[in-house]
Amino acid sequence: MLADSYGRVATDLRVSLTDRCNLRCAYCMPPEGLDWLPSPELLTDDEVVRLVRVAVELLGVREVRFTGGEPLLRRGLTGIVARTAELDPRPEISLTTNAIGLARTAGALHAAGLDRVNVSLDTLRPETFRKLARRDRLPDVLDGLAAAAAAGLAPVKVNAVLMRDLNDDEAVPLLRFCLDHGYELRFIEQMPLDAQHGWKRAEMVTADEILAALAREFSLTPDDPGKRGSAPAEAFGVDGGPARVGVIASVTRPFCGNCDRVRLTADGQVRNCLFARTESDLRGPLRAGASDAELADRWRRAVAVKLPGHGINDPSFLQPDRPMSAIGG
Repeated sequence: MLADSYGRVATDLRVSLTDRCNLRCAYCMPPEGLDWLPSPELLTDDEVVRLVRVAVELLGVREVRFTGGEPLLRRGLTGIVARTAELDPRPEISLTTNAIGLARTAGALHAAGLDRVNVSLDTLRPETFRKLARRDRLPDVLDGLAAAAAAGLAPVKVNAVLMRDLNDDEAVPLLRFCLDHGYELRFIEQMPLDAQHGWKRAEMVTADEILAALAREFSLTPDDPGKRGSAPAEAFGVDGGPARVGVIASVTRPFCGNCDRVRLTADGQVRNCLFARTESDLRGPLRAGASDAELADRWRRAVAVKLPGHGINDPSFLQPDRPMSAIGG
């Protein structure tokens, strides 16, 4: 197992397939983009699948989520999904995406074995989308969401980040939209993972603010906390259910004590926490001829030293050198 010294066991693997993205969201990267990883540094499709196989067959991983950057930009994505679905035991396979291009690929991805998607959607207003993402692609995102639902990639989950004085008035419209379309909405507190290192706590829209805005229009019933397990979202029934909405309060209500995640970057580095300041290299040993057992041992050692929490609320906190686009969600 991938166990740390605090008794947590990582069973949820997030695999970044690329650091590239076709949006430039303000909370992630600057308008001009970033210096992308050179192609030789990226794991090949075969290398990705081998490391995922090691995680599933030797280390007890039960869920695999492919992320980016934007994973739909990875040409071999469908094949990677198909080969992951052939593993024994078969893991649950999901994808975090901005949905640009999903209208063309949702059916093929579902046929390959993809179980569900999480789609980032922060606004329903075209002008706000252009300001936030610096691209005019809102119709493509909405088409991608509809295609995912039509293809059977259920439940379709929507992730939204509210930013002060930009889209902080859209909590209610976003929830109404998701209720109308049968999507599951989760609000995420903005985290200090932007490439510009411009995050400020005072500018973050908190979980309490989001829930207060929703409570003015909807009746919210908290789920039983005992059933939450390692899920990052606090879930609430909406107007008596069965619809639900979630809030991921990574900053104001950390859930590090129940974390079950481990991350693999597009260049083959293990990160035992989203906010880790160090990484453990698997690409080098893999390319040098390491056996599966040797790779698994290195992976175990990387997770064993995981810290008790992310430390955002500690005065000495420092952002990771890599932004979210290079880490994977």
